[in-house]
Amino acid sequence: MYTGSCLCGAVRYEIHGQVDRTSKCWCKMCQKQHGAAFGPYANVAASALQWVQGTDAITRYASSAGVERAFCKVCGSNLTWQSVIQRDRIAVTLGTFDTPYEGQVVHDLHLESKPGWLP
Repeated sequence: MYTGSCLCGAVRYEIHGQVDRTSKCWCKMCQKQHGAAFGPYANVAASALQWVQGTDAITRYASSAGVERAFCKVCGSNLTWQSVIQRDRIAVTLGTFDTPYEGQVVHDLHLESKPGWLP
């Protein structure tokens, strides 16, 4: 099991199940959302993610056709990325994990948007 939370602690979650895939998304939307060069995600079954506190502090944003991003409306922490078409999977932001994730991030997405200022 993994646990996680937002920066202010208003939102807390648990993941009961395996992380099936990890990725770094280099797309411009993830760069803007995270304020960083990429967005790191752990892909899990949506049924494995359980919000244990603060569902009233979660807001969602349709960042593009078919994509919904969730974040804490108190502190702004990015929480999830999810397809509105394929709701059985959800990508949880690795930076919000409280339980250390010991695996490797194995997939790089949208490398064409990787900033030139990185090696």
